[in-house]
Amino acid sequence: MRFTPPHHVANAAVRRSTYPPSLTPILSQAALARARRTIEAWPGYERTPLVRLPHLAQRSGLGAVWYKDEGSRFGLKSFKALGGAYAVQELLARLGLPPGEVTVTCATDGNHGRSVAWGAQRFGCRCRIYIHATVSEGRKRAIEAFGAEVVRTPGNYDDSVRQAATDAAQNGWHVVSDTSYPGYTDIPKDVMAGYMLMAEEAFDALPEPPTHIAVQGGVGGVAAAVLATSWLRWGAARPRFVVVEPERAACIAPSLAAGERRAAAGDLDTLMAGLACGEVSLLAWDVLHAGCDDALVIDDQAAVTVMRDLANPAGDDPALVAGESATCGLAGILAAAERPDLATALRLDRSSRVLVFGTEGDTDEALYQELVGRTAEEVLAA
Repeated sequence: MRFTPPHHVANAAVRRSTYPPSLTPILSQAALARARRTIEAWPGYERTPLVRLPHLAQRSGLGAVWYKDEGSRFGLKSFKALGGAYAVQELLARLGLPPGEVTVTCATDGNHGRSVAWGAQRFGCRCRIYIHATVSEGRKRAIEAFGAEVVRTPGNYDDSVRQAATDAAQNGWHVVSDTSYPGYTDIPKDVMAGYMLMAEEAFDALPEPPTHIAVQGGVGGVAAAVLATSWLRWGAARPRFVVVEPERAACIAPSLAAGERRAAAGDLDTLMAGLACGEVSLLAWDVLHAGCDDALVIDDQAAVTVMRDLANPAGDDPALVAGESATCGLAGILAAAERPDLATALRLDRSSRVLVFGTEGDTDEALYQELVGRTAEEVLAA
């Protein structure tokens, strides 16, 4: 056994039905179509690769593993380029003000803030980004490279979210957050609509529908976006949907177990920095509670093991550069597949076709080299 057994929660409230009309105001075909028209018109837009990993699938007792590699997205090395920047553009369109008069702000673990800063630079508004105590200096510098002012706050991610909201209210700034909470829902809808494009690209590239989709947790925005896109596309026959979270920042699994939103305890100090979130987004929760079949909770070492597997492939598998948050979904599936009880519970076997999302490349280059033992350039050159 290569992995510590993950904790599994089955969602008793899951619906096997067509896409519920109650979720349409959150995520819809119309929202996806608008995001697609807008983002595909941006300079530099390209569909990111969907890569098959036949050796990894065979070794894990699965029929197929497909990996959506977001490491090249708009040069930001993360799928979040689709969400934050799109939400900035939509906000400016609604405000109708000269961009130079607008300041956007948010809290971030790194990648969302980079997207918001990139969008602010691209569309001409000012930007102030809040990071919490454990965000690396490398991620801080990457955000500053797009002209944003970066403020480090004490506490964890959720503390920085509250600080950004407080300062924005006092100064007339506009929060562009990927998490929603009571009284703040419109902009997170735009963020998730941008993420839906990633899912649609993957689905369009598949030779046949997957039987399983696994997506990392965090605040739940990307998981809800992928789930909604699959539900809208395949209806009641949609693939089994699994959310995977780090054990030090698991909020979706305990929420599904309780049937209501529950916050993660502790300092959220996980190596998977992009997933160090303690509270499920309000809108994402509505989608996940209705449609997420399972949640898995893994340790940090599982993510590192898969980072190294992808960087040092066997058989016909290509080498892939995956950041520490990128591997969470795949690590959860592989950890479950090697445990007969979990494989049975999730119906993972030789007929399973699993789609996962590699949500980032080496967004923290120094940490990637430390964990994998080589730079991204060395991995790809080899």
